[in-house]
Amino acid sequence: MSDEETTAGADVPAEGGPGAARRGTAWVILGVVAAALLICCCSAAVGVAVSWSAGLFDAR
Repeated sequence: MSDEETTAGADVPAEGGPGAARRGTAWVILGVVAAALLICCCSAAVGVAVSWSAGLFDAR
C-alpha cells in the first residue's frame, strides 16, 4: 500500500461518526427531560388529590 492510499481513506469518517454520538446524547437529554416532567406532573396530581381528600378546596 502506498502513502497516497492510506491518507485518502483517513478523511473518510468512520461508520457512525461524531454525529451519531450527538444524536444519542440528544435522545438521552430528551428522555431525562420527559422523565422529569412525568415525575413532576404525577407528584402535582397526587398533591392535589391529597389536598382535595383532606377538604382543603372546600369553600367556607
